[in-house]
Parts: sequence; structure tokens; C-alpha cells
Amino acid sequence: TGAEAKSGDSVTVQYVGVLFANGKEFDSSWKAGKAFTFDLGSGGVIAGWDQGVEGMKVGGRRRLIIPADLAYGEAGSPPAIPANAALVFDVDLVSVKAG
Repeated sequence: TGAEAKSGDSVTVQYVGVLFANGKEFDSSWKAGKAFTFDLGSGGVIAGWDQGVEGMKVGGRRRLIIPADLAYGEAGSPPAIPANAALVFDVDLVSVKAG
């Protein structure tokens, strides 16, 4: 029901990320105790986030299932994320600041 996230906006999210293959958690803003802010569509995050967060509304939650080619690809992000790993993120949109 809140503001909608559009490319160019600064968005703040809370999230948890797990490996699709085995459900092993590799990152969580909730556990870190700090929300994550980024500029949507700027390429500052993996492509799956730029695509998956766009269109969310403040207060909403999405589960993003991201194939390796829209995540870290062949390189992975060692040691937590192996090569060619599909990822799952549960993302809550906390706020949007128009870009």
C-alpha cells in the first residue's frame, strides 16, 4: 500500500539470503541489525535484486528466486556462495526515496 520502488530510487530493505540448493543462510540484514540501502537499477547489487525489487511497495515482502546468471555466476562469492549457485532472498521493502 506504500510507495512503489522504481529504477533510480534509493530503496531500503531488510532481507535474508539462502542457497537454493540446500537452504543454507549466507547473509541477513536482520541478524546484522541494520537495514540495507541501495540505488535501484544502478547495478550496485546483483541483477536479480535490481529486477526483483522494482515494483515492490513499502511494507511489502517478496521472495526472490534468482538464477546464478542474475546473481554471482561462475565466479560465485567465496566462501559462502559457490560457483553457479541459485539464490533465494526474502526481502521486505522498508522505504523508498524518489531518485
